[in-house]
Amino acid sequence: MTIINSVVTWFMKKRIHQIELFMKYPNEVQDEWFNQLISNAEDTEWGKQHHYKSIQSLADYKERVPIQTYDTLKPYIERMLKGEQNVLWPSDITWFAKSSGTTNDRSKFIPVSEESLEECHFKGGKDMLTIYCNNRPDTMLFTGKGLTLGGSHQVGQLSTDIFFGDLSAVIMKNLPMWAEFLRTPNLEIALLENFEEKIEKMAHATKNVNVTCISGVPTWNIVLFKRLLEITGKNNLLEIWPNLELYFHGAVSFTPYREQFKKLVPSSDMYYLETYNASEGFFGIQDREEPGDMLLMLDYGIFYEFLPLEHLHDENPQTLGLDEVQIGKNYALIISTNAGLWRYMIGDTIKFTSLDPYRIQITGRTKHFINAFGEEVIIDNAERALQEACRQTEAIIRDYTAAPIYFTDSKCGGHEWIIEFERKPAEFERFVDLLDETLRRVNSDYDAKRFKDLALLRPRVHSAPDGTFVQWMKNRGKLGGQNKVPRLANNREYLDSILEMMN
Repeated sequence: MTIINSVVTWFMKKRIHQIELFMKYPNEVQDEWFNQLISNAEDTEWGKQHHYKSIQSLADYKERVPIQTYDTLKPYIERMLKGEQNVLWPSDITWFAKSSGTTNDRSKFIPVSEESLEECHFKGGKDMLTIYCNNRPDTMLFTGKGLTLGGSHQVGQLSTDIFFGDLSAVIMKNLPMWAEFLRTPNLEIALLENFEEKIEKMAHATKNVNVTCISGVPTWNIVLFKRLLEITGKNNLLEIWPNLELYFHGAVSFTPYREQFKKLVPSSDMYYLETYNASEGFFGIQDREEPGDMLLMLDYGIFYEFLPLEHLHDENPQTLGLDEVQIGKNYALIISTNAGLWRYMIGDTIKFTSLDPYRIQITGRTKHFINAFGEEVIIDNAERALQEACRQTEAIIRDYTAAPIYFTDSKCGGHEWIIEFERKPAEFERFVDLLDETLRRVNSDYDAKRFKDLALLRPRVHSAPDGTFVQWMKNRGKLGGQNKVPRLANNREYLDSILEMMN
């Protein structure tokens, strides 16, 4: 295994030169991909409708193709699901990533072309390892196995040639044989649909395996890890997997989970690497050991545009290119991809932390915020406030959600929070005050509304019993996989349903 480790790490490092190339020439690389995407799709139905053959510039493209959402592309995707080809993309599309999202229960079927699998998703997976090996040249990662807790959706079949599953299932079913050799558990367990059955079988199947790397959504990984500790009677994961050295995480902010992981893996050498991977594409990888941002991956067959958040609801919103963005501003991410998503708004908001090279942070969702009173609280604000409140009261948060309290004839509005603690704050009321004070410090609009309780009262916070959020997600049929607890909402639908369950 040591020889294999040496060969694989050497091979991975060969890719670093190409990554350094797009870091040095970002605009040129993006221009190349723009021209290639337009050229490839000229003879598709979409390309003909929007006259791709005569597009000479990005300005032409923006003029001819309005910003798209899933709803506007849905009629085309539904035809592709029935087997029609050459609709949005020229190569045959037989796989779709099923994504339910967190804002409603409707399923989305995102086309996954052969090109997007090879040039985007697989390339992103290899680059995660490449960047890690480059940062940790003495790694022994490949002397053991990588444990991936993916989705709980089995691969489904719509017809003889059309398949679907959540993204992790699609990727696992298409992985080359060499990659299967490096992962655990077997596909039969990894793709089990029943999440609770999968957790049980994964725990038993991996407790005696030499796991060196884990990946997945923190929320669900913690459920698996706690079951492993119950079964083995061990105190932490290093007693089960002594060679564990790396955790790839993504899909949700790691901030609320960081302290839990320090308890689960009590080692200063444990490496945490954030990735930004969605059904629509692979966008970012943390390239520095210090947490906080991710390198925007520019050679994955994706062309990027950035829509300033203040113009999100304009009638004809104007997007910016890489050479026009600013550090610290919030943008909605717009992508054109090698799977036929054209000027597609994926629903995430990001901000740039660096322009040389281009590094980003995910700040929230275009639909996940609280702005009932003009306070414009986004997930980034909430995470920072919770982190500070936890730091000063020695609390650890497992999960949370928040929503507005509406005005009444006699009372101002406010925000109501439900928080499930791994470790409760030493002083609960001080925790609430710190949450409020930090929100005021990081968000001037919130601060203005809180001034002398003018429009917003002090937050109302509920401490939820253990297991509340897992049970709530189970009740909604959203256990495991890429399903995420909705953090902020501008209505009370989620919050009221959890309160009802708690009562």
